[in-house]
Amino acid sequence: MAPRLQLEKAAWRWAETVRPEEVSQEHIETAYRIWLEPCIRGVCRRNCKGNPNCLVGIGEHIWLGEIDENSFHNIDDPNCERRKKNSFVGLTNLGATCYVNTFLQVWFLNLELRQALYLCPSTCSDYVMGGSIQEEKDYEPQTICEHLQYLFALLQNSNRRYIDPSGFVKALGLDTGQQQDAQEFSKLFMSLLEDTLSKQKNPDVRNIVQQQFCGEYAYVTVCNQCGRESKLLSKFYELELNIQGHKQLTDCISEFLKEEKLEGDNRYFCENCQSKQNATRKIRLLSLPCTLNLQLMRFVFDRQTGHKKKLNTYIGFSEILDMEPYVEHKGGSYVYELSAVLIHRGVSAYSGHYIAHVKDPQSGEWYKFNDEDIEKMEGKKLQLGIEEDLAFLQELVDRDNSKFEEWCIEMAEMRKQSVDKGKAKHEEVKELYQRLPAGAEPYEFVSLEWLQKWLDESTPTKPIDNHACLCSHDKLHPDKISIMKRISEYAADIFYSRYGGGPRLTVKALCKECVVERCRVLRLKNQLNEDYKTVNNLLKATVKGNDGFWVGKSSLRSWRQLALEQLDEQDGDVDQSNGKMNGNTLNKEESKEERKEEEEELNFNEDILCPHGELCISENERRLVSKDAWNKLQQYFPKAPEFPSYRECCSQCKILEREGEENEALHKMIANEQKTSLPNLFQDKNRPCLSNWPEDTDVLYIVSQFFVEEWRKFVRKPTRCSPVSSVGNSALLCPHGGLMFTFASMTKEDSKLIALIWPGEWQMIQKLFVVDHVIKITRTEVGDVNPSETQYISEPKLCPECREGLLCQQQRDLREYTQATIYVHKVVDNKKVMKDSVPELNVSSSETEEDKEEAKPDGEKDPDFNQSNGGTKRQKITHQNYIAYQKQVIRRSMRHRKVRGEKALLVSANQTLKELKIQIMHAFSVAPFDQNLSIDGKILSDDCATLGTLGVIPESVILLKADEPIADYAAMDDVMQVCMPEEGFKGTGLLGH
Repeated sequence: MAPRLQLEKAAWRWAETVRPEEVSQEHIETAYRIWLEPCIRGVCRRNCKGNPNCLVGIGEHIWLGEIDENSFHNIDDPNCERRKKNSFVGLTNLGATCYVNTFLQVWFLNLELRQALYLCPSTCSDYVMGGSIQEEKDYEPQTICEHLQYLFALLQNSNRRYIDPSGFVKALGLDTGQQQDAQEFSKLFMSLLEDTLSKQKNPDVRNIVQQQFCGEYAYVTVCNQCGRESKLLSKFYELELNIQGHKQLTDCISEFLKEEKLEGDNRYFCENCQSKQNATRKIRLLSLPCTLNLQLMRFVFDRQTGHKKKLNTYIGFSEILDMEPYVEHKGGSYVYELSAVLIHRGVSAYSGHYIAHVKDPQSGEWYKFNDEDIEKMEGKKLQLGIEEDLAFLQELVDRDNSKFEEWCIEMAEMRKQSVDKGKAKHEEVKELYQRLPAGAEPYEFVSLEWLQKWLDESTPTKPIDNHACLCSHDKLHPDKISIMKRISEYAADIFYSRYGGGPRLTVKALCKECVVERCRVLRLKNQLNEDYKTVNNLLKATVKGNDGFWVGKSSLRSWRQLALEQLDEQDGDVDQSNGKMNGNTLNKEESKEERKEEEEELNFNEDILCPHGELCISENERRLVSKDAWNKLQQYFPKAPEFPSYRECCSQCKILEREGEENEALHKMIANEQKTSLPNLFQDKNRPCLSNWPEDTDVLYIVSQFFVEEWRKFVRKPTRCSPVSSVGNSALLCPHGGLMFTFASMTKEDSKLIALIWPGEWQMIQKLFVVDHVIKITRTEVGDVNPSETQYISEPKLCPECREGLLCQQQRDLREYTQATIYVHKVVDNKKVMKDSVPELNVSSSETEEDKEEAKPDGEKDPDFNQSNGGTKRQKITHQNYIAYQKQVIRRSMRHRKVRGEKALLVSANQTLKELKIQIMHAFSVAPFDQNLSIDGKILSDDCATLGTLGVIPESVILLKADEPIADYAAMDDVMQVCMPEEGFKGTGLLGH
């Protein structure tokens, strides 16, 4: 037995021998467990559960012992945000913008590019007046050059450890939550920058991109027949090198420049020979830029998956690269020193993290740039190098540095206030905690939860609230003593004077009424065990004469449990806290619901009550017990209905029983007659079919399938169902009396709504049932001598307007749902077809709950009785609720039964395919870019399209074919984001130019 239960049992042991009227103050204090010895501090290491005297381990340890000022606040030292001496400035990662940050640092450390940008004049004339900055206005760069200027100035002279590039990113229109290809970003931004700078008057600024990054090569084609050489000149800003099959950078360069043979179907048309000839083609490097950008093509297109994938091939390279062997014109200086390396961490082309290793051009030392964090690789101290004349930009940096210093001062002051507050709280705890134990002096009870919050440094102390611990008499509940603490009156006075609250719980708050009631209940529970044995012995005796009493067999089996529950309810009534629980008023609706459920439960001996409040007529449900046994049971259930053995059964129930037997016999007779008269309708044998019209008749009649289903239910179980008296064909007609189905639809999608009837069978139906509307289809041959066409005419005729309205309504319902269930099935083998591999996907449940209880006759297939609403009771279809009925039929016919390997997802029609892929990622652990989705053979590829426009309707089954898995994609450094290869930088400012 758990220690707490042992403690509670010991506290109430006296109740076995003391009568309720003899309960004393000592008994009350014992019941409240105040007699427990106080905890010995230093020995008890944790709070004794259930002991109101134990004041150890409630949170006091953080205030005792040595004072640590850092524990008095949760504010970081603002100096941690300050840039260290001789260090670079980092850049904030805005979500998935590491690819931007790495290139910004690489471009910043290109001194020529930085100096040229500083020379760009500002367009913010309204911001600068009289040569100085207006203090009241915040600087907002207007162009990409100004954004880059400002960022570079902050990276150079800011006092912050890292700066925020959000202005620059926003100006480019980049999605901060979407990872992108860093190489593609570099190309597009350099093109944008070059275009922007081309408008500058200063040639050093206007031509900086070409001077630093632009080279020239030629595509050279040589005819093998005549030797004619054709050149196509082209500029380049980077060389894209294939790395597959290579180990060294020089091998990649050699492959880029290798000669290609043009033969066979790929022969070259020589203008000199005026015919196709074998030829050779290669790239010749004509000139190289100051900064050579080599792009290692790690991200390649995979034709099998239709997406990019990453190559993790190792490529070796030295810090010195001599390009002279690769250029056409020898004699120049083509030796390059390695200045930066961009590194992608991660296994996927669409996720991961970018960092950069960049060499400081002034000191020659290498640094690792990882967003906000910058780490010196090895070597000497950093030398920031030249001090450019930043003029206007330096004033902006100075202003930002001033704001930063003000923030540091503000944070330091907040830290100081927090420390002062903590020291005051420390003194308060130090003073009061020693005076908390009550000992022999007057005491009060305070909530343990409040004491813990008082000792919690992270939350402000609120007024004391003891309401959650009160009983229905507004005193301390006996069962709540375990969550209370007994403290001295001295400490309580200080607490209430400083923090307020209440109610105050002194020794007078111990509730005698609750203890007396508990004592009574415990005694009854002990007595119950003895009475249970006595009743069992009395039930063995035979009842003679009219001295017995009728008791329900179910009540006799469970009377002990019912009595215990009844006693527990009496004991629990005092736990209602005047309609409050934890200090909050009970929800009225919840209370009504609970009361309703309690009222529906049968009390003792109510199981033999008939609906009229008399003795039920079924003798199998009751038993005769002796008077002594009844007296014992009545002690526990004084309000139980009493039925002496001479009491007659309910006369009304006897009459109803006789009438019920007569009705059952009548129903059986009617069912047998109708089943015999309509054997085809019951068993569905030899049913006519519109798609394969029978030759022996030119007329077929139509009834609602709903009528057939309801009639079959009655015929199968006439004693449990009411007879069907009418054929309600109005549900198949529109308000104007026209037919709602075309002949074509009745052979396909609407075939489940109708049942076809032979002419002879129809005559029998008209005799047995009241038919509201006759619906028939007649086949006629068109033509004079040789009939060439068959026509099918319905009576009544089709109503085109209502038919069109119905179809539109159905389509809207399927396309405009706000919440519906769809199923995603993961396919392992791409060759598998869903219908072949999982045929049960197209099978719906064919029986109601009632039908499942009874086996169908041999040979009875009953295909028209398929439904998937289980035992749901359906309403009679009328003229007015036809549309609602149609919606019900749509839902029923589309109902899907989930199979192994599928998962159900809740979606809406207006959510995008991209959002669905995110849901699938969480459900199947398949990254969105590895998902190939299809529905009914149609590939779902447009991420921006909504599910409604893609034809994803409620109960749809989507097939998921996953590409090769991406290991641990959720644990990447950056947040994994969806990026289909076709999207790229579509919609950003990089493509707007």
